[in-house]
Amino acid sequence: MTDTYYLRIALPVPLRRQFDYLPLANTAASDYKIGSRVRVPFGRQQLIGFVLSIVNETEVPVDKLKPITESLDYSSLVSPHILELCQWLSNYYHHPLGEVLDLAIPVLLRKGGQISDIAEPHWRTCASDTKAVEIISSITGKKQLALWQLFQQQSYWRHKDLTQQGFAKAQMDRLANLGLIEPYQQLPIPHSGSELSLKRESALTLNSEQASAVDKISEQLGQTSGKFHVALLDGVTGSGKTEVYLQLIAKAIEQGKQALVLVPEIGLTPQTLRRFQVRFDVPVVMMHSNLNDKERLIAWHQCNQNQAKILIGTRSAIFTPLPTLGLIIIDEEHDGSFKQQDGLRYNARDFAIKRAHKESLPIVLGSATPSLETLHNAYSRRYSHHKLTIRAGNAKPPQMKLHSILHQPLEFGLALPVVDKIKQHLNAGQQVMVFINRRGFAPTLACRDCGWMAECIRCDARMTMHQYPPHMHCHHCDNQVAIPRLCPNCNSTQIEALGQGTERIEENLHQLFPGSDIKRVDRDTVRTKDAFDNLFNEIHKGEPCILVGTQMLAKGHHFPDVTMVVILDADSGLFSADFRGMEKTAQLILQVAGRAGRGDKPGEVWIQTLYADHPQLNMLLEGGYHGLAANLLQERKHIQLPPYSFMALLRTECSDKQLAEQVQNQAREFIQSWLNQYWQGNLLSLNESQPDTTPVTLLGPFPAPMERRNGRFRQQMQIMSHERNSLHRVLDPLVHFLEGLKGIQKVRWNLDIDPIDMS
Repeated sequence: MTDTYYLRIALPVPLRRQFDYLPLANTAASDYKIGSRVRVPFGRQQLIGFVLSIVNETEVPVDKLKPITESLDYSSLVSPHILELCQWLSNYYHHPLGEVLDLAIPVLLRKGGQISDIAEPHWRTCASDTKAVEIISSITGKKQLALWQLFQQQSYWRHKDLTQQGFAKAQMDRLANLGLIEPYQQLPIPHSGSELSLKRESALTLNSEQASAVDKISEQLGQTSGKFHVALLDGVTGSGKTEVYLQLIAKAIEQGKQALVLVPEIGLTPQTLRRFQVRFDVPVVMMHSNLNDKERLIAWHQCNQNQAKILIGTRSAIFTPLPTLGLIIIDEEHDGSFKQQDGLRYNARDFAIKRAHKESLPIVLGSATPSLETLHNAYSRRYSHHKLTIRAGNAKPPQMKLHSILHQPLEFGLALPVVDKIKQHLNAGQQVMVFINRRGFAPTLACRDCGWMAECIRCDARMTMHQYPPHMHCHHCDNQVAIPRLCPNCNSTQIEALGQGTERIEENLHQLFPGSDIKRVDRDTVRTKDAFDNLFNEIHKGEPCILVGTQMLAKGHHFPDVTMVVILDADSGLFSADFRGMEKTAQLILQVAGRAGRGDKPGEVWIQTLYADHPQLNMLLEGGYHGLAANLLQERKHIQLPPYSFMALLRTECSDKQLAEQVQNQAREFIQSWLNQYWQGNLLSLNESQPDTTPVTLLGPFPAPMERRNGRFRQQMQIMSHERNSLHRVLDPLVHFLEGLKGIQKVRWNLDIDPIDMS
């Protein structure tokens, strides 16, 4: 390399390019490491970016280049593996690399902080035994003597632990002034009795299906280097998938490897953590959005230093550096929360598969209701398929019943036979779960005189009525207003709450079952990890009660005393405009139903519906999830929807409706023009005839299902192809076209690859 060199930097800006900078004066190229952070001037601000490469030439005139402000790292902060994976993410999701890399590190490091910033104050003994005996005789304070006694038991203590035991800093300073102890800083180390895979709780005996899955998957673990392999663990609710995870992780730890477990919900993490902590005596850390910035950096550092052996986290934990990673597990792989819905719209499940491939290790996808994409890959033998059909212990599958409420009287929203059944279960000392996937008291307010309905002024949506506290709330834009006393349209007092949400069901159940313990579980009652933990512990006492809640209740939680589940409003997903609507409805119904009868008590599930003769709803109950999945896959294949094609969704939104439409129309015209030129040119060079169909098809543009949200009009266009490469070949030039489009700054736009949410 010549003496003249430049630093190519990725910056966290919405521009799909890198930037060249001059190095600091009197520094050599070897002073800069690929993946290290630098602070640079960018316009009027200072940004922190990553060194991508050191180059000898630049296309920018040298007199226009600026030197970096500061080099922040002596070594690479982002490992070559993670850097390469981030580059893949950037290319696949057509997102600026600088913003991808920004997501790959904790917030404190993004802001220019250092690992040393999380060091904790400690105290340690510094006097010889002889000198200590001389000094201690001069101490008269009882607290100081008690403090010294602690240091006799252990030579070092965290400052925080000493204060929690009632010692003041003045007492520590007194011992320090006497020369007995001294302060020092130390990075947090995860607590562990041993670095070996010692178990505190014995592994459970596996049934034949579980044992087969563990044996076959663990063959890919390899002592020195593993082998890439995707395994679908397809197990009915309560079949012991977690025990399979635990025994696979034990084998990975025995080989000196780390394990990463991704879970879909924050609420799952403490529950899963407890299960792991009673099994393993190695450091287990959590990573989720409820951690503060310091806690997240501590967890990240412990994983990066190979101190933590097991990481349990939600979506973003997939970016965490794990130098000896040997196994990845995705629990509830079908869950939509693994897909980011803003910014970098990545799917953590798909990214995890790519990471497993890159690092040559096995990955397990677990679910009772696998996504159709995953099932298709299993049926096509791209993934190994391990079925768990036996419920653990003596548990039997719950009895499921469709109950038609068409032309039937309801008592506070519940069918009369359902009310009678709930009474029977409560009288037997059991717990009942009532599920409705709608927060609040009622979906809207309406005037009985003129037909007015409470609509959000910023969205094409009705406002939800809440009672606790009383207000109208738009769950799409967070707009909140007071509940009107009079109709704003005709001044009538005949305003009525229509429909029901969790609050109204809770109120109704109090009237139907006076004196019964009723617990509501939704985002309004469970806002923190501690609140969820406390509620979870109350439920596990086993006292008779009725649980009322949204899908927070369905996310894999174990309620051994729930023997009856009631599903209200199961019809909402049957006629969705989203082609995944029936798949999501079936998954939700079975996830909720799976809460019933998980112990040795039989369970039953009642599904209230207006469409008891719906063919696919009956197919679900009679043929199970896989029977319905086969039917849905056949439908998808017939009309060539994913997984039989590949899709991207172009979204535009603007306060000016015409501008949002205009950008979509320009994008469509560009794609059509580009396809004509590109494919015609390639076919001519290959001396081939024009094919009957184009490699890419366009649907739209058309208004989004909710056209106006938060004051902005939204349009979308589906871009599909039978080949993934053909799709991305057209998306690359499309992104560059849109970035250079005149007036594009007035329009928000994004490209969603493999979209899950079509709204």
